[in-house]
Amino acid sequence: MKRAATVIGSGPNGLSAAIVLAQAGWDVVVREASLSIGGGIRSAELTLPGFVHDVCSAVHPMAFSSPFFSKLQLQTHGLNWVWSPAALAHPLDDGTAITLERRLDETTRQFLQDSTSYKALFKSLVKKWRTLVQEILRPQPYVPKHPFLLAHFGLGAIQPATRIANNHFRDLRARALWAGVAAHSILKLEAPLSSAFGLIMGASAHAVGWPIPRGGTQNIANALSSVLNSLGGRIVTGSRVGSLDELGGQDATLCDVTPRQLLALARGRLPNGFRRSLERYQYGPGVFKVDWALREPIPWKAKECRRAATIHLGGSLEEIARSECDAWEGRPPHRPFVLLCQPSLFDPSRAPAGHHTAWAYCHVPNGWPDCALPDIEAQVERFAPGFRDCVLATATRNTKQMEESNENLIGGDIAGGAPTFRQFFFRPTWRQYRTPLKGVYLCSSSTPPGASVHGMCGYWAAKWVLADSKKSRF
Repeated sequence: MKRAATVIGSGPNGLSAAIVLAQAGWDVVVREASLSIGGGIRSAELTLPGFVHDVCSAVHPMAFSSPFFSKLQLQTHGLNWVWSPAALAHPLDDGTAITLERRLDETTRQFLQDSTSYKALFKSLVKKWRTLVQEILRPQPYVPKHPFLLAHFGLGAIQPATRIANNHFRDLRARALWAGVAAHSILKLEAPLSSAFGLIMGASAHAVGWPIPRGGTQNIANALSSVLNSLGGRIVTGSRVGSLDELGGQDATLCDVTPRQLLALARGRLPNGFRRSLERYQYGPGVFKVDWALREPIPWKAKECRRAATIHLGGSLEEIARSECDAWEGRPPHRPFVLLCQPSLFDPSRAPAGHHTAWAYCHVPNGWPDCALPDIEAQVERFAPGFRDCVLATATRNTKQMEESNENLIGGDIAGGAPTFRQFFFRPTWRQYRTPLKGVYLCSSSTPPGASVHGMCGYWAAKWVLADSKKSRF
């Protein structure tokens, strides 16, 4: 008789967990509260008909690098990738921009004096990127297969991004570029581990680029769904699970939710100690997001910005650090660090002929209820005068609306929880994805190896389910 499992949530981790179990011959059903699948990997016409916008995530180096996704041959299920000539452009107030190029030499050529330091920081990580990804996308703790490579990464990753900048870079352009990639951490740049994200984002750009899915991020979810369907798995949308008590008769339940939702699903069944650890779980800053339908491309002052799908708007390291600190300390944005994507420059399927789309967000205090649109557009205008004249329509989402669109985004937190030093190593799932409830597992980005679209949280949780089933723990 087949073992049966229910997966709650159809984000990339929920779908990955379902695929692993279906590959092992389990009867798997995914229950999704929304009417569309994907969680953070959805696309929709948010502004005007024919303009396709990514609802949450847009640029996916870790999805392209994912050890699990790479085994699924997602291209045969309709997923195709698009690369811009440069991964990233970071415009500056002098009307120029520094670009993050695929080749290390082409990037460092733009620095006045930090070429050697930049290469020393990234060269081995880029050269051994596939091996590094295998190491960093594993559960914690574990015995590394490549300890020297991981030690090289870890010695830099554990440091605050500002320390790396002060120790390695004197050129203001290099410092600005580094600050922008490190700010993907959604941490203060003075915080431990903020450098980890800078190293990962920078190395991925040089190793594989920062690709976007042709036609929209939804196509990642659609491809994963196609794989699951081919294995006999099922997805039921519009099917909210209000309590774990609804799911009797399952051998395993895997929850692609954050700790706060798990508390609600458990309905008082959790032991006090574990319940308190979930209640203590910390969420990080939220985001304010905006999508634009455009009559023409953004009129960047720096021509280099037309070569990159991703643009970082924040000026200097000091300005970016101040913006990220404000989000953590509860201050509303003034000159926010803005992450912007202009996919239609490289993927014409995103908009009607001759028109364009753009997507942007900034970090704001968790649960901040107000509107950051004027501040975001001011930052775009700062580097692209006349931008507002290009706008046909706008769609915005504050932190509350982000959470309403995806219940995992608590207070607008897109990372599944704050990636602080303590929380990174001491998550509530120290039981390796198990909970104290028999057959119930957590498989979201709140579990190791953490945020980003790579599916590995779901992959490892499902592997743990399979190991437990062989030990007759059900």
